[in-house]
Amino acid sequence: MVKIRLSRFGSAHNPHYRIVVADARRPRDGGYIENLGHYDPRKTSDTHIKIDAERAAHWIAQGAQPTATAKRLLKSQGVKF
Repeated sequence: MVKIRLSRFGSAHNPHYRIVVADARRPRDGGYIENLGHYDPRKTSDTHIKIDAERAAHWIAQGAQPTATAKRLLKSQGVKF
């Protein structure tokens, strides 16, 4: 099963996340199929969230299942389910 989920990067106490399309069997920070964008939960910049909505909609149409957090972020950027 293919999932749209968050992959953590950044240093200790400074989390940043990539929004990625990955096989559900892969580890959280392991390899992924495609990078859809990024998310900074600390909101340290004006662009704390950036998602390629067109590619996200494409993957959802192909059957990718977003996790709860990814779904919330995708909705905030106007991606339809």
